[in-house]
Amino acid sequence: MARFDIGVLVRLKDAPAEELGKVTELGLRSCQVSTWDAELYTPAVAEALAAAASACGVTVTTLWAGYPGPRVWNFIEGPRTIGLVPAQYRQMRVEALQAAARFAAAAALPSITTHVGFIPEDPNHPDFAGTVEALKQVVGTCAEVGVEFWFETGQETPVTLLRTIEALGAGNVGINLDTANLILYGKANPVDALDVFGQYVRGVHAKDGLYPTGGTELGREVPLGQGKVDFPRLIERLKELGYQGALTIEREITGPQQIRDIKAAIEYLRPLCR
Repeated sequence: MARFDIGVLVRLKDAPAEELGKVTELGLRSCQVSTWDAELYTPAVAEALAAAASACGVTVTTLWAGYPGPRVWNFIEGPRTIGLVPAQYRQMRVEALQAAARFAAAAALPSITTHVGFIPEDPNHPDFAGTVEALKQVVGTCAEVGVEFWFETGQETPVTLLRTIEALGAGNVGINLDTANLILYGKANPVDALDVFGQYVRGVHAKDGLYPTGGTELGREVPLGQGKVDFPRLIERLKELGYQGALTIEREITGPQQIRDIKAAIEYLRPLCR
């Protein structure tokens, strides 16, 4: 049985050593770096990130790449603001993600990850074809520079995500399974979702949450072990599928409580990852 590394999500900064130092302070050797600021995609920051990772002995598994324009994390404005689905924002976001791919390659990172948005469940919807065409541009650039493109789960059902991957027909595409997002968006149980797209999972966000209780707002994120994610079964299924990646802890709050929750999550996951 596989033994998974435990990682943590940190921010990309123009001086990356500080953030990667936080990883080692937690006793970890794996992380993902995240940013919504494309101005950081410079040769100097890429060089500094690669040097800091080497110096700290930390493996950066993906660049979680945001994009310009509005994004509203709810069920009302979300479909028309998030990702590559809204047609009016597609081109500038394609260009931002292409820049992210080139930065990831320069920093010797294996992949980029992002939310593609509320991909239509109806494959005949014009936004489905438009999103796939936009993705082909991004995925093509990723292939050219030698990195993978990972879908962050959340706004789409597992079957819709699988259909999108099949429509792309590319060999450098994978999934970053955010265990809580499928629940927060009311789209699926993450354990069952592995039956649909498990073969494509390349990364995992270890995050917990509760289902929505209304029709306009997402469910609530909670500390690991306090939500609806069945982590013992999830990790067992990942082992059965031959998953080789890390479990990257994400806690979407700030301040001292975030650190306390991350430390508690590490202790919660360690016996499950052996």
